[in-house]
Amino acid sequence: MKFAIQVNTSPYQSNAGHIAYQFIKAVLAQGHEVFRVFFYHDGIYHAFRYATPPDDELQFTAQWSELARQHQIDLVVCISAAQRRGLLCTDEGKRQGKADNDLAEGFRISGLGQLVEATLEADRFIVFG
Repeated sequence: MKFAIQVNTSPYQSNAGHIAYQFIKAVLAQGHEVFRVFFYHDGIYHAFRYATPPDDELQFTAQWSELARQHQIDLVVCISAAQRRGLLCTDEGKRQGKADNDLAEGFRISGLGQLVEATLEADRFIVFG
């Protein structure tokens, strides 16, 4: 079965993102496919490159990046939600006159068209948060 996932809440506001991560790991372990994870609203906070929680806390961004690398999962961050919250990739940062790339490894910024495509391509679409 092919899944598409949407994460709507910040890793520090709710455990929904962590539950989504655990769900994806379980789905992959059973031989299913995860087509795309779309981070929307405050869910974009999972994609901040420079998030540095204390060492004794879960490293959400690093976990997502590693999961994407291991399983070639498309991690898409909504561009509108990202811009509102100050998360910019290199290209958008330059366009906005900023010098930094805040997007963590394995994530990419795109629009709602990617969400629509995910819902059409997947057998199941699940929203967390």
